[in-house]
Amino acid sequence: MMDELKLGVVTRSFAGKSDEEIAQMMADNNLMYTELCFTSKEFKYWVYNGRSDISGVTDEMAAKVVKTYRDKGISITALGVFTNLIEPDANERSENIRYFKRHIDMASFNGIPYVSTECGFTPHQRGVNTDRYESDFSTLLDGFRELASYAAPKGVAIALEACVIDIVPSAKRCADFIKQTGMDNVKVLLDPANYIANSSEEDMFRYLAPNIAYFHAKDRKINATKGCCVGDGDINWPYFFSLYRKYTPHIPVIMEYVNATNYLEIAGRVKDFYSKSIILPGEANCS
Repeated sequence: MMDELKLGVVTRSFAGKSDEEIAQMMADNNLMYTELCFTSKEFKYWVYNGRSDISGVTDEMAAKVVKTYRDKGISITALGVFTNLIEPDANERSENIRYFKRHIDMASFNGIPYVSTECGFTPHQRGVNTDRYESDFSTLLDGFRELASYAAPKGVAIALEACVIDIVPSAKRCADFIKQTGMDNVKVLLDPANYIANSSEEDMFRYLAPNIAYFHAKDRKINATKGCCVGDGDINWPYFFSLYRKYTPHIPVIMEYVNATNYLEIAGRVKDFYSKSIILPGEANCS
């Protein structure tokens, strides 16, 4: 008998709705895992690749939001930050780190195991730029070391969502990055759409399986800049889930790029792809 997939959806999929409404929609449709971002109608603080003014947000205020989901039985896998950790202005980058640390505090207070981020980027200059490739990578390492050191005694890990269009563009490079941080609490938010142009489905698990915190479920055409919903891109999802079942069963898979109109349709696709996966022979063997 096939195990049930631990499927969920990011809270930022439901623009304009309250946390109570979002949590109820998830619970009613058995989407019991989430990456929480503060994007609801009444608690709107999340800013992509930047920061907002959260000086007035207390641990107790965040706890009220968390309770809204947990009261419906929803597991909050991560608190999403997604700020810019390679911001070229040192003062601004320092503020981004301070902003991130405050999210670590809230995650720790509420027993949320992961705080997530991308590498960050300078608008209109996203990607690997040879004139600052080494310095950007070094800056990212320094930021992760500082954040992971801050988070470790609080029982929190930092999850990196790397991407082909960012300074960590492949599964191999992400594994190298984690090793170079020297920190046990640096983990991976594995979004297969972010790697598929540079890394095969096998490589994603080969290099990253031991450090995966959770997955995003979205898709991408090989030559596209932007992602798309599961089933609209080039990922071989039945094979991906076969590898998932071999190496990382029971880790949450959380849908992204969906909305209130299509999230049930996309959840149906994910479940269908999962049902077509197989148990692969042999023992798990990841570097």
